[in-house]
Amino acid sequence: MAQEKAQTSMEHETWTGRFSQKQGLFAAIGAYGLWGIFPLYWKLLSSVNPLQILAHRILWAAVFCLMLLLARKEMSSLGVALKDPRKRVLVGAAGLLVTVNWGMYIYAVNSGHVLETALGYYINPLLSVALGAMLFREHIDRWTRIAVGIALVGIVAAGILYGRVPWISLILAITFALYGAVKKGLGLAPITSLALETFSVAPLAFAFLAVMHAQGAGSFGNAGLRVTALLALSGVVTAVPLLLFGVAATSISLQLIGFIQYLTPTSQLLLGLFLYKERPNAAVVAAFVAVLVAVVIFAVTRFKKREAA
Repeated sequence: MAQEKAQTSMEHETWTGRFSQKQGLFAAIGAYGLWGIFPLYWKLLSSVNPLQILAHRILWAAVFCLMLLLARKEMSSLGVALKDPRKRVLVGAAGLLVTVNWGMYIYAVNSGHVLETALGYYINPLLSVALGAMLFREHIDRWTRIAVGIALVGIVAAGILYGRVPWISLILAITFALYGAVKKGLGLAPITSLALETFSVAPLAFAFLAVMHAQGAGSFGNAGLRVTALLALSGVVTAVPLLLFGVAATSISLQLIGFIQYLTPTSQLLLGLFLYKERPNAAVVAAFVAVLVAVVIFAVTRFKKREAA
């Protein structure tokens, strides 16, 4: 048992030393930048049942991860990771959290609650900063507290302007913040972690799709070549930003990840304004203004802190 723990600890140390903070920073920007423009992709699948989209995302992401592991000859990494009971639990939790997050997002987009999804991804970074402090003892300096406080005021104001508890926003924020914390605690290589997460829920996705096709309601292969291709490619579209996120989660602080995440809802807001010609309501405006001020404060103080060091 002691030998297995030592091996697991050595694997964790080796992995976390594999990427620098600079690489983690660029990985986070890449992940959240891609998530910010992905509404362009999912809009092309608006004719497909949301649960089928979710199932295809899981299944094809699992296939994509399997292909990567085989190509890199790293299948053995799965067995090494699964020897640790703690990692098995965390992998299952990560798979469940990201599945709930994807499912809630797809439901919200397809039921006319897009603004609540944006609000959810504005709330999420606040939770990431809090979890970083509580679980990983990340230091929160005065300027970070001020930035978080300003963002929190904007989020609370947005909730008041909505006139009700934004349950969709809260579920999206909580599930992805917890997912980030679990990923950081796992300390596995991104491809190993994502493969195990998708493998843990892929059987359910496959069973659901099998039932849909048996009932003649499956979209894959029956809704035209374009839809079939888009569903198959959803695995790559899903996996790539999550792999980048895995690099970021184990290389930089949850505080920094939290603020970089504002790229996603801000990009979505800009898409809605200038591409889809949507008119933002007062809640989104309140959140956006507060978050923008908070991000500027955080970015400027990080730069000055680095210069002083």
